[in-house]
Amino acid sequence: MNKYHNKKTTVDGITFDSMAEAARYKELTLMERAGIITELHRQPVFDLIPDFRCNGHYYRRTRYIADFSYKENGILVVEDVKGVRTKEYLIKRKLMAWIHGIEIREV
Repeated sequence: MNKYHNKKTTVDGITFDSMAEAARYKELTLMERAGIITELHRQPVFDLIPDFRCNGHYYRRTRYIADFSYKENGILVVEDVKGVRTKEYLIKRKLMAWIHGIEIREV
C-alpha cells in the first residue's frame, strides 16, 4: 500500500496502482470490445512544460501521465481514476485544459 492506501492490483498481466484503476481498465476493455470506445491507451503522456533554462538554472519538463485515453464518438477522452485530488494534480489538470484544450474526466 502507498500513502493513499491504494493496493496494487494485476489484471491481464498489467499492474495497476489501485484496485479502482484495475476495475476501470476492465470496464474500458469491455467497452472497446463492444465498439463503444476505440483507441484505448493506458498511461498516455502529455507534455505540459518543456525543458528550459532561466538565469542559468535548468528546469526539466513537466508531464502529465493520465490513467487512460480513448476515443468516444471520435472525440479524445483523457481519464484519471481519482481517489485523492492532490495539489499537483489540480495544477496539471488546469495546464491540460489550457495547453491541450482537454478537460480530464475523473472517475
